[in-house]
Amino acid sequence: MFKATTAPQDALILQLVPIVTQACEILRAEYQAYCAGKNFDVEHKQDQSPVTQADYRVNEFITHALKQTFPLIPLLSEEGDNSQRKQWQNFWLLDPLDGTKEFLHKRPEFTINLSLVEGANTTFALLAIPGEQSIYFCPKQGVPLKFEIQTRQWLHYVDDLPSKTVQVGLSQSSQNKPRYAEYLDILKQQVDIVEFRAGSAYKFCMMLEGKVDMYPRFHPTSEWDTSAGQCLIERIGGGLVDFKGRPFVYNQRESLLNGGFIAFRNVEMKKLAFQTLGLMANIH
Repeated sequence: MFKATTAPQDALILQLVPIVTQACEILRAEYQAYCAGKNFDVEHKQDQSPVTQADYRVNEFITHALKQTFPLIPLLSEEGDNSQRKQWQNFWLLDPLDGTKEFLHKRPEFTINLSLVEGANTTFALLAIPGEQSIYFCPKQGVPLKFEIQTRQWLHYVDDLPSKTVQVGLSQSSQNKPRYAEYLDILKQQVDIVEFRAGSAYKFCMMLEGKVDMYPRFHPTSEWDTSAGQCLIERIGGGLVDFKGRPFVYNQRESLLNGGFIAFRNVEMKKLAFQTLGLMANIH
């Protein structure tokens, strides 16, 4: 959860606030136009995932703004050219619209994901939820911050009391994938759970708000889907790791696709999540 605080003096955050606030405005306007039934361009990529005019417009705006503000830092974007990425030590990693399917289903659970990768690790990150007009920042040091766009209010993360039930974050598309049903069945034999279904990196934001305790993922994501969220939840004592318990690293492989992972709010949730994975493996 978050409590009110004074505005940060962090130069990087202050440089990014106007850029991301404007990007949220663009995305909100696109979303309102789409929901109102106006003409709206939707294409499909080679993997059949949708991409819309909103993805492209936000990408173009943020790409231009970052180039002006940080001319020496290259950008790896879902909607951009990444053919030179192997040469980059430090770079921005961007998903201009994470949760395009949510957007198209008229669910305002989509996010803007932006992180700074240095070497193989994410050192700074932000997740913005245009539908809620809020931005979560992970500074290079210190606890996550939240900025409420409408009120200009800053808040900082404080640990809250654990809930009696385990809140499990799941993607909407997990409902028709049998591995999730199996995992949840085994988990339910150990603890009481509540399922929280939402799209995109929105689930990481809900971890920060104390509404999700763990988030198992068995189907693929890409590096721009996880980098910012991982940085934020690591900072509160949680993490995002592969099924062998290794934290994700970035821009180190031929493919930008991630394998499965477990994200967790704290060590206790990690232990429970891996215990469940172990029991699941014993059945097979």
